[in-house]
This record gives sequence, C-alpha cells and structure tokens, in this order.
Amino acid sequence: MKAIVYTEYGPPEVLHLKEVPKPTPKKNEVLIKIHATTVNRTDCGFRKPEYPVIIRLTRRIFKPKKAILGRELAGEVEAIGSDVQTFKPGDKVFGLSANNFGAHAEYICLPEESSITTMPVNMSYEEAAAVCDGLFLGMNLIRKIDFTNKPTILINGATGSIGSACVQLAKQYGAKKITAVCTAKNFDLVKSLGADEVIDYTKEDFTSIGKLYDAVIDAVGKSSFFRCKKLLKPKGIYFSTDLGYLSQNVFLVLITAIIGGKKVKFPIPKESKADMIIFKELIETGKYKAVIDRTYPLEQIIEATKYVETAQKIGNVVITMEDHH
Repeated sequence: MKAIVYTEYGPPEVLHLKEVPKPTPKKNEVLIKIHATTVNRTDCGFRKPEYPVIIRLTRRIFKPKKAILGRELAGEVEAIGSDVQTFKPGDKVFGLSANNFGAHAEYICLPEESSITTMPVNMSYEEAAAVCDGLFLGMNLIRKIDFTNKPTILINGATGSIGSACVQLAKQYGAKKITAVCTAKNFDLVKSLGADEVIDYTKEDFTSIGKLYDAVIDAVGKSSFFRCKKLLKPKGIYFSTDLGYLSQNVFLVLITAIIGGKKVKFPIPKESKADMIIFKELIETGKYKAVIDRTYPLEQIIEATKYVETAQKIGNVVITMEDHH
C-alpha cells in the first residue's frame, strides 16, 4: 500500500511516499481502507519535533517511533478480525488514531473499541475526516467550563480546526456570549458557526478590549495567561492548546490551582469511542459542520504540510487517497 513515511525529524521534505506492507487485522481489529485524512498541527509538531524534549523522550530520541503520521481518518471497513462484533465489511467509518497515528496511508488497522464509529449519513469522506481531531480537542476544553450560568467565552484562533470546533460546541452547550478572534475576512464564517462578537486581531489587540470573560480559550497557542489574565473574571479560566514558552502552562496549571482565583487549565486529551458517537449525533442533527480550507492528494502531502505550517489555514486541510466526491 501507499503511505507517507518519515524516518528522521526535520522539515516537510523528510516526508516520503513509499510502498509499505498492507496491515492484517488482529482478532479485535478492523482493517480500514482510508479515503480521506488530514494534516494538522499535531502531525507537524511531532515531525519537527516542535517540543523536542517531550517528543524525543516519549517517542524515540534520535528517530521517530511511528514512521507514518496522521490522526484523523474516514474510510470503509475492508476486513474484520474474528472477535469483532460491531463492524462489518463495507461499513463507512470515521474516527481517530490519536496516539498511534498511521492515517497517512491507504490502510490502517484499529481495535474495534478504539475511537471509531460509523460515519454520519450527511457527510462525505472528506468532511468526516476533517471533524475528528478538532472536535476531540475542542470537547476536552469545553467540558472543563461550567455552563450552568451561561458563561461568556472568548476564543482566540476561532477559525482553526480546534477554534472552529470550540465555537460550535460552546454554542451548543449554551454559552451566553461567544467572542471570536480572527481576521476580518473570516467574520461571516465564525458568525455562521455561532460567534456573537468578532475581533480582528490584525487591527485590535484583543487582550486590551476592556471586557471580562468566564473563559478564554487560546486555540492557537499564540497568547499567554499573563496577557489574557486581565480578560478573566475573578474565577475565570484560561485554556491553551499549547505548552507555552518554556512549557510554562504546565507549571501554571499547578501554581494557579493553589494561588489566586484565576486558573490555567491545560486538559490532557483522552480519546474515546463514546465521544465519536456523540460527535456523530451532533453532525447528523445539524448541530455541527466541517470547515475545510484545502484538499490535496496524498502525493502532495509536503505541499499540504507547508501550507498548514503557515498557520493561516481555515478549519482543516484534507488529504485524499483518490477521488470519492
């Protein structure tokens, strides 16, 4: 099968299209023929590596432990292991391989109980692949907010895969007011997703607007708790999807849990099949939609990766194995 392989850390050019053995499902696994996947910040972060100490220690010091990247996927079940009960060949599925990657390939084997379920009936393969990671990470943030009293929320980077997910989820959970930070050209998009107010960060410093929020979500990791602290109400929470300068957010989580009313939270994502089922229901009831910026064939994954690393993508960048429109 075709796969994008990397055997050393480095720039996008370390990625290579290669023929590798097609996997065979174990007793508890399903073999999925992948029709669409994505390139996202996490793929890029592990390839560089963006956080060399953590990634090299938890994965492998001198070369990648997993040669094939890719966390999100949508495709068709081609074969199942002898113990599999909930899937059958021909099922259209979507989901995550968050910890083991492997989706930048024509086939992948995943355990039956992993974060996969049947695809929403109202989505294409491209759309289904594009929602998984953003929803997964966004849900881990949104769940940490108390929606009992209808909070006000500011989301920095509201047009990325995580930010656009947070806007939609916050709307569904019942936020009183959602303020989205992005560029003016994307105002209509974020409003259509549920934002009540928009701020153009190219013309205005959102940390100096003089308003207070119950939660500030930095979905792009480009700000900091110290800059956003003045935006928070006395018991407000600052969330980030990034470790921060010198991994400061990890330490701030511990410090603010003890000192002061304003907190920093850096949720550790936990994927689950139950969440994928929730995501499917949200989509099929029209409460969530995919946001896709560009689509590339597998052979152009270097170009796709370079575009993702401009940090200008809107929603998701999708990779297709072949034309399935």
